[in-house]
Amino acid sequence: MNSSKHTELANHAWSVADLLRGDYKQSDYGKVILPFTVLRRLECVLEPTRDKVAEIAEQHKDSGIDPDRFLRRAAGHSFYNRSRLTLKKIAADPQNAGKNLHVYVGAFSDNARGVLERFDFAQQIKKLDDADLLYKVMGRFTDLDLRPEVVPNHNMGYIFEELIRRFSEQSNETAGEHFTPREVIQLMVRLLVAPDGDALQLPGAVRTVLDPACGTGGMLSAMDDLITELNPDATVEVYGQELNPESWAICRSDLMIKGQDPENIAFGNSFSDDGHARKTFDYMLANPPFGVEWKKVKEAVEDEHKSLGDAGRFGAGLPRINDGSLLFLQHMVSKMKPVDVNGGGGSRIAIVFNGSPLFTGAAGSGESEIRRWILENDWLEGIVALPDQLFYNTGISTYFWILTNRKSPDHKGKVVLLDARDQWEKMRKSLGDKRKALGKEHIATVVKLYGESLAVAGDAEHPLHGKVKVFRNEDFGYQRITVERPLKLRFEVTEETLAALEASKTIQKLPQASVLADAFKSLMGTSWGTKQEAWLALKDAVVQACGTWPTGAPFNKALREVVGVRDPEGEVQLVKGQPEPDAELRDYENVPLGEDVEEYLAREVRPHVPDAWIDHSKTKIGYEIPFTRHFYVYEPPRPLAEIDAELKALEAEIQGLLGEVTE
Repeated sequence: MNSSKHTELANHAWSVADLLRGDYKQSDYGKVILPFTVLRRLECVLEPTRDKVAEIAEQHKDSGIDPDRFLRRAAGHSFYNRSRLTLKKIAADPQNAGKNLHVYVGAFSDNARGVLERFDFAQQIKKLDDADLLYKVMGRFTDLDLRPEVVPNHNMGYIFEELIRRFSEQSNETAGEHFTPREVIQLMVRLLVAPDGDALQLPGAVRTVLDPACGTGGMLSAMDDLITELNPDATVEVYGQELNPESWAICRSDLMIKGQDPENIAFGNSFSDDGHARKTFDYMLANPPFGVEWKKVKEAVEDEHKSLGDAGRFGAGLPRINDGSLLFLQHMVSKMKPVDVNGGGGSRIAIVFNGSPLFTGAAGSGESEIRRWILENDWLEGIVALPDQLFYNTGISTYFWILTNRKSPDHKGKVVLLDARDQWEKMRKSLGDKRKALGKEHIATVVKLYGESLAVAGDAEHPLHGKVKVFRNEDFGYQRITVERPLKLRFEVTEETLAALEASKTIQKLPQASVLADAFKSLMGTSWGTKQEAWLALKDAVVQACGTWPTGAPFNKALREVVGVRDPEGEVQLVKGQPEPDAELRDYENVPLGEDVEEYLAREVRPHVPDAWIDHSKTKIGYEIPFTRHFYVYEPPRPLAEIDAELKALEAEIQGLLGEVTE
């Protein structure tokens, strides 16, 4: 089925909006169209066995035996409907449409009925019936042919996604929070399973897949399709969790139709209510929302972080509250299968991020500590930079992070960076912010290049050598050192000094504050090179003014703040015999891991500031992945002569145009 057919079917479903206009706000059209599309799809799937199921249901009506397993077997699916009603029959009886539709929906098995309930379907039935629209809406959907032989499961996903995209536009929501473009998913799943091609083709292969932010289930379906394409006899069990009720319902219905266990799709927030606690998976993939805050689950996440530490999911660290992307990654890492003594087991993870998780957060921050945890455990296999404008809701640059706890021997201790930003084709028509797409040849190129990354990076003659770089894990680490310089002061009494004296709360609280002020005035214009000289002179002036010289550390500190003036040639202030650092001159340097920081200081800092030193007690370890910097290619500016010639040509052209106007 081509894309025009998807659009045609989606247009047919969305044409119901013409009936809803006036009784429904535009932003609410999807509340009717989405559940009726799901209902019609379920009906079309069950159509061949409807009469047989209804007959068996009637036979067991008063038997006292739960007929569930018989009905499932008769339906050929994990769901069924016991009624002989259809949308067409219900629409033909407008007076009883509401009552009959409730009966029809109630005749579905619990799992199918639960899907429709997530749409608040009963409320929509009542509202449509009250507006005398229910039978008309059903009439439109009876003309929508969604039989599996006409619309295969894979293609049905496109229709749902197109409807959600339109619904999101109408309600001013973000379509990208619900699904990922299919060609992006295709690249993602191929990168994820590529190293396992041989193992997946073994007889009796069983693989589990998790998407903790599964949306409508596009990624799960793609993984199922790819693995069964590699091995038709393989068993693929998919699991997911979704917070949006409409997306959850669509995903669940899709899995029911495919024969997967719909109970594997949990509803709720993956952070605060893990629907797959204590489970591990062979493959995990996700496209969590970009830059979405996790304030609503802050208490639950922080409690787990503090109480469980490394035994929980978030022990490595907590990112800033306005972006929970790295929480999803920690959640997924916690579900990796352990690697056994023979090298078996283990997991592979792929996740879509924007640029922020690469570098946001200084050394010691939550983000940096999470990156450190991943790299020091040698889990990060590679990062692939994608073209911009690939997603519906954002035009920013995005990246695949690929992690595994079973790296091949030649990849151990290494990270692959692959620049695929030039692998795209322009779309004929934009969809939201999506203006670019990945063609089949682009996907094939990236997958092949990633698989051969170590060889390509080591072959300077390879045509794509510049697109791949390989680093050691520690290359992304650095030591954040604190460079101190001594506090140097001279001491003086000026008008500014008197103003500072009056503003000092510590000094003004003293009973002899007025005496101090008079004594200071008598020394107006005087300056001293050392603190000792200044204190002796000030003390004498106070005594001569019949005052008592205050004592104590708070007074001495306040007095220095009043009369001390920073001076590069001033006296170095000492604390317990050691130079006191000047907070205003404090600086920070990032030194690569493994490099001696004292050697770095001597080479890079002391030639400019000879009195600098490192406060080793403040040194922190940080990790960042400056992807763009590693692939930056310097482009020299155009020659001035060329620019000058272009300007003169433009001037001549303008003069010519002006001449035509004045003639």
